[in-house]
Amino acid sequence: MVAAEGPASAPLPARVGSPAFRSLAFDGLSRFDYGDVILASKPPRTTDHPRIWAEALFASRSSPLWVKAAMGLRMALALLLRLEAAPRGVFDVLRVEGEEALIEYADAHLTFRCGVGVDAAASVVRVTTVVTFNDWRGRVYFTPVSLLHPLVVHAMLRRTRLRLAPGR
Repeated sequence: MVAAEGPASAPLPARVGSPAFRSLAFDGLSRFDYGDVILASKPPRTTDHPRIWAEALFASRSSPLWVKAAMGLRMALALLLRLEAAPRGVFDVLRVEGEEALIEYADAHLTFRCGVGVDAAASVVRVTTVVTFNDWRGRVYFTPVSLLHPLVVHAMLRRTRLRLAPGR
């Protein structure tokens, strides 16, 4: 709904074609405990396919050295909390619908979902992350991770943009 200006205005119905935000990351969720959306401009002549963007984003080459170090600290925290190591392929694309690829991993402690979307008309790449804590260990584990998460995604997205740009 679109709200009109003024103190006593009633909401106006949304127009067809009005801005809306949807993500596969929200499908079937009644709640989540953490969420962020990171945007970047899509370089000219790069692919519009969300699977390619998602796979490139989560490829090892897209992580700067400081991000790899942070991932090592994250793994140490997981061991301290006696969490199971994430299986191989944890960041594999689960499905693609329209302009978005979904990555999902769920364990006893938390559920992680990431939608990597490509809006070709606006030349925008968007990374939507939601995390649901399934028990106290998920909360303890992810709380410090959440502080760096936007910085990590920005850094990975910056590298992915460079890697997917034509002529690289």
